[in-house]
Amino acid sequence: MDILVCVKQVPDTAEIKIDPVTNTLIRAGVPSIVNPFDKNALEAAVQLKEAHGGSVTVISMGPDQAKAALKECLSVGADKAVLISDRLFGGSDTLATSYILATAIKKLGKFDLVLCGKQAIDGDTGQVGPEIAEHLGIAQLTFIAKIEVSGEKITVQREHDEGYEVIEAKLPVVCTVIKSINEPRYANIKSKMAANKAVIEVITAADLPEIDLTKIGLKGSPTKVKKTFTPPRKESGIRIQEGTGRESALKFIEKLVVAKLLNRGC
Repeated sequence: MDILVCVKQVPDTAEIKIDPVTNTLIRAGVPSIVNPFDKNALEAAVQLKEAHGGSVTVISMGPDQAKAALKECLSVGADKAVLISDRLFGGSDTLATSYILATAIKKLGKFDLVLCGKQAIDGDTGQVGPEIAEHLGIAQLTFIAKIEVSGEKITVQREHDEGYEVIEAKLPVVCTVIKSINEPRYANIKSKMAANKAVIEVITAADLPEIDLTKIGLKGSPTKVKKTFTPPRKESGIRIQEGTGRESALKFIEKLVVAKLLNRGC
């Protein structure tokens, strides 16, 4: 089966810090990584390829530096990698991004399965995967914890608050996967060296003559960011620890009275 995986290069949120003066992200020196949920999607694709044969293609939309993320994907089992990159795509929100990706997917050919992580850690919208399905006109299965394929049929376990739903659909479909679906594998030295030598195909707006330029970039993005800010830091609390529990309770009541949160006569 032929599988396509959408991946995104994102800043490592574990390394991000906030400038206390401007309240903006300090991006200098912050490494970029493959979105963790997309790694799970890729691992699921590679496992399906190993079980059923076929190929795995990974695509990403972003600047030239995203080639590093694509090469990492090649090192852990992807067969082909494609970068969707053009200045005209800059500023795209999730709707515009999904439209661009779907248009590129149509150009690349027909796929039995399109896999995405449930969300990107830098935006947390969880919108791009379902929107790609809508643009492609095929079914979508979201928050997937298990995938089984038999012929032209896919059976999945969809996680929700009360357990799992078992859903069956006919291929092709778009699936978004969650972290618990698998444990992504690591690359070895040989596969890393081979991936570093790989030539990444780049698709620009000019390579997509059917694309509607009014639906991409800032002009094609209905989502507008009016303001960004970090929430104010909460003041640290106090610990009341007297000699006995009764003394601690009395001290606590005293502080509530002083703060006018409790009347002394109560």
